[in-house]
Amino acid sequence: MRLFTALLVYVLIIPLGFAQTQNGQAAIASAHPLATQAGFEILQQGGNAFDAAIAVSAALAVVEPAGSGLGGGGFWLLHRESDQQQIMLDSRETAPSQAHRDMYLDNNGEVVRDLSLNGPLAAAIPGTPAALDYLTEHYGTLPLSITLAPAIRYAREGFVVTPRFQRYMGFRKQVLNAEAKAIFLDGEEIPALGSMIIQQELAKTLEAIALRGRDAFYQGEIAEQMVKSVQAAGGIWTEQDLANYQLKIRQPVKAQLAGYTITTAALPSAGGQLITLMLNQLNTLDYWQADKLQKRHLLIESMRRAYRERTLHLGDSDFIKVPDYLLDPGYAAQIAEDIDPESASKSDELTDEFSNKGQDTTHFSIVDQDGNRVSATLSINYPFGSGFVAGNTGVLLNDEMDDFSALSGSPNAYDLVSESANAIEPGKRPLSSMTPSFVENDQRLLVIGTPGGSRIITMVMQGILHFIEGHDAEEIVAAPRLHHQYLPDRVQMETPGLSEAEQQDLTDRGHQLDVLNRQFGNMQVIVADKKTGKLSAASDPRGEGMAKTEQIIDKD
Repeated sequence: MRLFTALLVYVLIIPLGFAQTQNGQAAIASAHPLATQAGFEILQQGGNAFDAAIAVSAALAVVEPAGSGLGGGGFWLLHRESDQQQIMLDSRETAPSQAHRDMYLDNNGEVVRDLSLNGPLAAAIPGTPAALDYLTEHYGTLPLSITLAPAIRYAREGFVVTPRFQRYMGFRKQVLNAEAKAIFLDGEEIPALGSMIIQQELAKTLEAIALRGRDAFYQGEIAEQMVKSVQAAGGIWTEQDLANYQLKIRQPVKAQLAGYTITTAALPSAGGQLITLMLNQLNTLDYWQADKLQKRHLLIESMRRAYRERTLHLGDSDFIKVPDYLLDPGYAAQIAEDIDPESASKSDELTDEFSNKGQDTTHFSIVDQDGNRVSATLSINYPFGSGFVAGNTGVLLNDEMDDFSALSGSPNAYDLVSESANAIEPGKRPLSSMTPSFVENDQRLLVIGTPGGSRIITMVMQGILHFIEGHDAEEIVAAPRLHHQYLPDRVQMETPGLSEAEQQDLTDRGHQLDVLNRQFGNMQVIVADKKTGKLSAASDPRGEGMAKTEQIIDKD
């Protein structure tokens, strides 16, 4: 093994705060204009970033049902400026108590993918309502009756059908149950552009949560309704599963690169592990001295090796022992030793250990006038989750059980392969790609995240690199993206994306390109100048979101 001195190390670093000259400016970037508007509505009423996060997430649950909702979960990266506290709130879904490793296999031992994607058997126990309650009790300043008010209003008054809604509904309408069809379709057809989606039942559920907090969702009438509906349609939820749901408070993964501190998601997100591993590899490969084309090649090779480690080792750290060396710069150097600076590797030749051979989510970023910040990535997995609305609650359930390994070596809906570390167990959280992140030094701050299934981690990684290279918020969200996840052994690329000459360079190096007839990701970022307090926000031009900065009136 080569010996070297690495600049990138896994360490705990005291976060660097805003200067005291904060100028009263706040910023929000989310996947829908109404959600961004809801967040500012709460900030202008005296709420902080955490109150605004509740409002934004609840609003997205109403107006962007393809991406997230009360029937899903996610990861919330929180920074409280007053004491520089940083935590990750883990509201990831958990497997029901009756779940078992072989629950999606047929009599021949083959995976029946329909069972883990569509209908209530695909649904894990949701965590989002618990997160809203926890944020209110421990970080917010306003009651749920105020922070949920915009979402309740949107549910009662409706939101406008957009091309994005139509596109995702076209992909999933065939799996909707009767309750979901009654809400999201016009008879059996996709609603026309400009028509309104009204969700009276969801409004009632949100009102109950506003009044009683998490107990309204996890116990009592709403819980009974959901369980009755799930079981009647072949699912395995119990009322006890809901009552037993617990949030987890995680310490984020932290690393340093080029004078910047990277704070990102801990397991059961694979993001922190893989981003650290990729960055450590790039540091050993003289990435910063390489030209543009060489950088792209080295980045792909680091992705390939990081995702191999995901396949072999990662899962819910409450259930399995994850190797500590994955965050060690020395190990990154070891696995990067065989990277050829000119030629592509072959995934099936990297190791003898492995012998077996998104689509939607949402993200928002918030920085308030006091420097508090939230980076939150929430999901119900596939567009419109399982397609199953539970009874008369208006709650659209997730299909996150597909994120487990249904069979060792068998790919999930995103072609991600996992081994036994990510096998189904009762109460276990499935491995996730959601990677909310902060990047900062004493001068600049980036708040970043994106949906995108298996591509989330590599998109966030590219956004981090763009930021460190000096790009602004608009440039970060608009930059073309590529992705490699070890298996299948192909480089996924957007259309439009890289130029023909850039693609040819990768082909000449031996990379197999998979040029998709679409773009991917819906990144939401905020960039801050810490010395002046000036904020800039950007919403991905691939989506229909809105990023905005606004002066917040002091209510004191």
